[in-house]
Amino acid sequence: MRDTIFALSSAPGRAGIAVVRVSGPKAAEIYCALTRRTLPEARVALLVRLFDPVEGGLLDEGLALWFPGPRSYTGEDSVEFHLHGGVAVVAAVLESMGRIEGARPAEPGEFTRCAFMAGKIDLTEAEGVIDLIDAETSAQRRQALRQAGGALGNLYDRWRDRLVVILAHYEAVLDFPDEDLPDDVVARINKDIAVLSDEVTQHLDDKRRGERLRNGVRIAIIGPPNAGKSSLMNMLAQRDVAIVSETAGTTRDVIETHLDLGGLPVTLVDTAGLRETVDAVEAEGVRRAHLAADQSDLKVLVLDQRASGAEGQMREQIDAETIVVLNKSDLELGAMDVAAYNQSPNYLKALGRYRISVKTGVGIDQFIDGLTSAVRDMLDVTDAPIITRARHRAALEDVRHVLTSSQSAPLPELAAEDMRLAVRALGRITGSVDVEDLLDVVFRDFCIGK
Repeated sequence: MRDTIFALSSAPGRAGIAVVRVSGPKAAEIYCALTRRTLPEARVALLVRLFDPVEGGLLDEGLALWFPGPRSYTGEDSVEFHLHGGVAVVAAVLESMGRIEGARPAEPGEFTRCAFMAGKIDLTEAEGVIDLIDAETSAQRRQALRQAGGALGNLYDRWRDRLVVILAHYEAVLDFPDEDLPDDVVARINKDIAVLSDEVTQHLDDKRRGERLRNGVRIAIIGPPNAGKSSLMNMLAQRDVAIVSETAGTTRDVIETHLDLGGLPVTLVDTAGLRETVDAVEAEGVRRAHLAADQSDLKVLVLDQRASGAEGQMREQIDAETIVVLNKSDLELGAMDVAAYNQSPNYLKALGRYRISVKTGVGIDQFIDGLTSAVRDMLDVTDAPIITRARHRAALEDVRHVLTSSQSAPLPELAAEDMRLAVRALGRITGSVDVEDLLDVVFRDFCIGK
């Protein structure tokens, strides 16, 4: 008999309400033992008292709900107790459940893994659940809801169904060569393959929008020392993330913080000032700054508009993913040749340029609007299903490869084998084929109780 599992499904710590979930063959026994009642009507919340099944002492008073399988989240008999959220209350209830033979604490993600094993959800929906739990912005929430609701899995299932039909046509050609099959059957098969291959290619050529939305767009703030990079980061984060000092070279390491930028997820990266230096520690900071810039999705190049020659030294940093910021606009312009800089080929590559003052706030709103617009364009958030994980992309690359290979296969038998490989690759994404080796990877990031 499978173990009955239990865990706190709400966040740990002091709270007004705590939800404890139980799932498995002994869920009904646990309900009756703790409440001293018979099973209630399904999916109806009842006010109950909970007692220690061994010592008999009162544990708490709260709501209890009974979900008989298979009409439950896990597909098994399940119980939920909605308790007072004190740490001692939750600990006492969980300890009491553990005294019942055959019951044990759940592993991280085990409830959702049960739901997958019971056929309640596929692997993409399971991943959508954890993304929904981890969502920090409205855009991440919307994407996770679509995936948890089956949008991505449904797309891959439709592609898989079409591949199965194509494979069946190949099998007919191979198994019944003497039958009166249409003369153009192979040509029609190749046309269907080409159409599907184009759809997969368009799905893959998404500039990794789904992964960026799930993980956050990385924005590196770069520039020479004392241009105001750390001050800009603190202003955007609305807290003191980085140390600000008049002393050049204060920032020696890469500093990261996460932001909700107009509902979009952003990881902001402050870096050391870019300059030639003989100081070994500062040189390492400069090396890491260059690396952070190379690994970022967007760069914000901060320049002190008064600094002579700064625009020339930093021009190599400007590309189509760079926003140029001329800081300290509250001070006298000074030596920077703005007119010449505006005409430079490097500047023309940039996404835009903003003259601001972090100190006075001048130009900040326009800069934030421009930065938000650049992030939104990069994510291009739509309602269409998009790839959210590297394992999806790897499987789809396999699908595209074998679809292309099948179109030049010298024999129908080889083309049919390519179709089988494509069907299997799509099945790995949703879990419709044997993916036991993938399950630990998929569920390892879940919290306990989900």
